[in-house]
Amino acid sequence: MDEDVLTTLKILIIGESGVGKSSLLLRFTDDTFDPELAATIGVDFKVKTISVDGNKAKLAIWVTLHQQTANFFLKSQIGNSPILKWAMWQYDTAGQERFRTLTPSYYRGAQGVILVYDVTRRDTFVKLDNWLNELETYCTRNDIVNMLVGNKIDKENREVDRNEGLKFARKHSMLFIEASAKCDGVQCAFEELVEKIIQTPGLWESENQNKGVKLSHREEGQGGGACGGYCSVL
Repeated sequence: MDEDVLTTLKILIIGESGVGKSSLLLRFTDDTFDPELAATIGVDFKVKTISVDGNKAKLAIWVTLHQQTANFFLKSQIGNSPILKWAMWQYDTAGQERFRTLTPSYYRGAQGVILVYDVTRRDTFVKLDNWLNELETYCTRNDIVNMLVGNKIDKENREVDRNEGLKFARKHSMLFIEASAKCDGVQCAFEELVEKIIQTPGLWESENQNKGVKLSHREEGQGGGACGGYCSVL
């Protein structure tokens, strides 16, 4: 029941098209993996309640696709179809402006962000700075918790070494983990992100002042996160 929930947190999953954002979301919320999952255009959204160190939090999780990526994806699907060309013209003339207007609302009030790249596609790693710039532009909180996730570690054709991801995360004061939406590390990533947010009361406490909520603490002597692949670099 909601009375048992410490707080409701807004979590964003961002990154280039095809890195597996929706797959990570589906693995976490439904514990399923669909290799044929279509790319997200605009936004995907799910809710899940989890318990971390005795504290129950309801997560409102958004998968977003920024304007430039949406534009590129739509154009790549057009081909010679006159209907799709007309739809793209509509998007170019009106849709992008609406997208530009909506983008700030996706970021507004978020307490945590998962920035995803594909370890088998270096271009998705190179473009991480673009996402950080967008995050800095639209995010309304200075103490938001950011996590970098290198996805698709189940594949063999790796182009981005783990140490590169760790170095980038350290440079930008982010949590870091490598994972696979197909088989490994996803639950851990969300739990560690939520744990860090809960340890930062300024991110959520003001929203619960009138609810009489009380933060639970892990027992003395208990170790850190449960996932061996997790690297806290904050």
